[in-house]
Amino acid sequence: MSSHYESVQIASLYPEAFHVAAPVSSVGSEVWQRQPGIFIRQGPTPVDVDAAQAESSVRSNPSRELVAGQFGFVPRWVKSASDAKLRSTKLVNARAETVTTSNNFREAWMNGQRCIVPMMAFREDDWRSGKAVPTRIARVDGKPMGVAGLWESWTGADGEVIISYTLLTVSANSHALMHRYQQPGSEKRMVVILNEGAVDAWLGARPEKAKEFMRAYPANWLTANPIEKKR
Repeated sequence: MSSHYESVQIASLYPEAFHVAAPVSSVGSEVWQRQPGIFIRQGPTPVDVDAAQAESSVRSNPSRELVAGQFGFVPRWVKSASDAKLRSTKLVNARAETVTTSNNFREAWMNGQRCIVPMMAFREDDWRSGKAVPTRIARVDGKPMGVAGLWESWTGADGEVIISYTLLTVSANSHALMHRYQQPGSEKRMVVILNEGAVDAWLGARPEKAKEFMRAYPANWLTANPIEKKR
């Protein structure tokens, strides 16, 4: 499960890589479950502007916008804030193979609530030595990644609103790099890293067309480095 990643900290990289304005408020350098992060989604149509402004912390061009949210998905059908907290820690990832049938994600998928999560790298544990070795996985060229995701807006009975998002994943059992990571004996998974130029196509595609984006990123385009512990 990919539950920890590094956010994009350099402001100029947002317009350069994703064609959105940089966040107005600072973003934590590392994002874990249930922590605040940001994602990119399609901009609102004129009739949706008022509702979207209530959810968005950052406004950008009409075609897409940067939104603040919680890393860890909260389905609309969740009844209480306490239940939302419990479920969201387990819903930081959505399996691409079952996203159309999952009770947790199907509604968001069919409603076209797709997003892109900007990040510089994600973290996985390497268990080949018998112990978990935290490893940083990034693009070879050092550029930001745009990871495919889904977003949701949950409203509680008391009016509390939680904007949340999850990262889409695909099988990595046969991936030349990612098969090394995560718990021994478990299915290996990796986040869906979108190719450059696929931002608008992914955000605006019909649900049946969007499935075509669900594929593993080439291993030779990624680099993995163990993270040294601070003394």
